[in-house]
Amino acid sequence: MKEKTIDLNVDIGEGFGHDIELLGYATSVNVACGWHAGDPLTMRRVTTEAIRRGVAIGAHPSFPDRENFGRAVMNLSPDEVYAGVQYQAGALAAVVAGLSGRVMHVKPHGALYNQAEEDADLARAIVHAVRDMDPHLAIFGLAGGQLVRIAREEGLVAIEEGFADRAYTPAGKLVPRSQLNALIENDDAACEQAISMVCDRRVRASDGSWVAISPQTLCLHGDGSRAVIFADQICAALTKAKVAVQPLKRANEVAAVVD
Repeated sequence: MKEKTIDLNVDIGEGFGHDIELLGYATSVNVACGWHAGDPLTMRRVTTEAIRRGVAIGAHPSFPDRENFGRAVMNLSPDEVYAGVQYQAGALAAVVAGLSGRVMHVKPHGALYNQAEEDADLARAIVHAVRDMDPHLAIFGLAGGQLVRIAREEGLVAIEEGFADRAYTPAGKLVPRSQLNALIENDDAACEQAISMVCDRRVRASDGSWVAISPQTLCLHGDGSRAVIFADQICAALTKAKVAVQPLKRANEVAAVVD
């Protein structure tokens, strides 16, 4: 029987004080680029440690919405989204290049991530910004979602992401945070959902139905006082289920070396 594996990605550099602890659980990280959280010095500190540990680094661009942690809906034009994604990802890429490292992927944050699932023009602006900056960059997006589909149509590597601590709709999208029970705050329930997604390729939706899902990576949110405890419990549950936490096999990394 083929061993089950999963990548664990963690959002870091957001100012919650436990980035180094979370790096101990991550195989990929998404680094805040300053618009919803973070700053140049934090970017340099966390990527220095990620490089030292061999953890893959990604940019975590957002809407320009520090006040609401990037989680408020914004109506920006595709040109504004394109420029904003390149601005943020380019800043992180410069920091990482100065450390002799390389950014491997881009994962939109918060409302930008969620609106990309509803607005094809916005999703396409994100994809084009990433592609035009560096076609070897991968895009992280909701498993089975629109952003992943458009990224692949444009020739980019797209990584399908699942969430252990978020509720799903019957359509396979995330329940908006504004709705009741959007967050799964019970650790046992979150661990059960993670195992179901990775091992059984399905997730229980908010109406009780099952939704097919095939994540290549699981998100461990870095915000919140219990982020490290949660990461530890998810990892323990995966180990118990005989799922190996491993870095992604990145075709884009091979292509970059060839070029």
